[in-house]
Amino acid sequence: MAGKESMKDNGKTPQGRITERQELRRQVAEVVLSTPVIDIHTHLFPPEFGGKNLFGIDELLTYHYLVAEMFRSAAVKPEVYWGLSKTEQADLVWQTLFVENTPLSEAARGVITVFNALGLNANARTLSEAREFFQRQDPQSYLDRVLEMARVDAVVMTNDLFDPKEMQLWETRPNVDRRFSSTLRMDRLLNQWKQTSERLAQRGYAVDEHLSGRTIAQLRSYIDAGIERMKPLYMAVSLPDDFRFPTGDVRNRIINEVVLPTARAHNLPFALMIGVRRGVNPALRAAGDGLGRADVGAIERLCFENPDVRFLATLLSRENQHELCVAARKFSNLMPFGCWWFLNNPSIVAEITNERLELLGTSFIPQHSDATVLEQLIYKWQHSRRVIADCLCNSYEQLFDAGRTVQRLEIERDVARMFSGNFRAWVGMCSSAKLETELLPEGTDAVSVR
Repeated sequence: MAGKESMKDNGKTPQGRITERQELRRQVAEVVLSTPVIDIHTHLFPPEFGGKNLFGIDELLTYHYLVAEMFRSAAVKPEVYWGLSKTEQADLVWQTLFVENTPLSEAARGVITVFNALGLNANARTLSEAREFFQRQDPQSYLDRVLEMARVDAVVMTNDLFDPKEMQLWETRPNVDRRFSSTLRMDRLLNQWKQTSERLAQRGYAVDEHLSGRTIAQLRSYIDAGIERMKPLYMAVSLPDDFRFPTGDVRNRIINEVVLPTARAHNLPFALMIGVRRGVNPALRAAGDGLGRADVGAIERLCFENPDVRFLATLLSRENQHELCVAARKFSNLMPFGCWWFLNNPSIVAEITNERLELLGTSFIPQHSDATVLEQLIYKWQHSRRVIADCLCNSYEQLFDAGRTVQRLEIERDVARMFSGNFRAWVGMCSSAKLETELLPEGTDAVSVR
């Protein structure tokens, strides 16, 4: 048994196996906090995209997480708030949530984490110091600094193939920062087909809302051209909680006749983000969306009917998480990822991560930031890493109690797999066999850590 092994003073056996819980926790925390991550789903853009590259205190404070919370405490009506300038909005959020109230929520605490990381005064009563700091920043060098602080090696953007303004940027062939990869967002195609078909028709494409005639072929041609230009890692869509598959509706037809054939033709995974209920309170705008429980059976049927397509999935309802884990056990072409949106709170992240470790081992992607503002990378990854480290420690300790110890090399391999390896293999950045070798430190092999 593990507890019977001879031990050195540092809590390890001569073979390097960790046998003391305190030493185990120290090493797991060290590995998790230092291992680089691929942030597989964000809404970030590099400086080459101009105004889409959002950073700074005003953007951070006026993000919808904090705006929704502010309305619970401030005596201001939504129509008055939306009439303010962004600077005035940020000042109101700061005064309400950080001066008049203690910033205990995850989103508010995240801002404090950012302030602390950047050396700003988190107890300040005004934003003058913070604004001066951000005004001094050069976008490129500041991007480098934030990515390094967050230990993020690569960022996956959300790119809207059906947004004319964004496509104008791509048509200029921008020299995109190599750390930023693209995805094809299919929301307008799958959720707003009538409006999208009208816009495409106005641009000269032979499409109509009934999917008749050359519509399918024209859509495939349009998407193929976008893939050639943008080189995406996967396709993605955010779907409402009432999404069902299969049905005879237009959305299902486009999935079957456009999206899935495109996935096969280009070897692209398809990411399903399900559970959004848009505009629960329209007066709050982006802050007014809610959530609902999804039909996991729809994902199972997609996986069953399309075994040659790889799916990524994240669901917005806490009640769906166990079902998703079980579905992933049954379908090897399904990869659960992240704790999305309303789930990105430490207590829920811990619950979901523990559940996934118990059911899936390390064959999942534990987190993504969903960041829209650059500084969100700092707090979302700092907070998530701490929770993930605790969850891994729990799993290793249970293994310890069952009679097996672990080595530092195994911890490094496990964390690297969850933080980047699973995603790289899933999107075809490397083969599974090559990945196993790459995840091991130099000079070791798979056999030595078994």
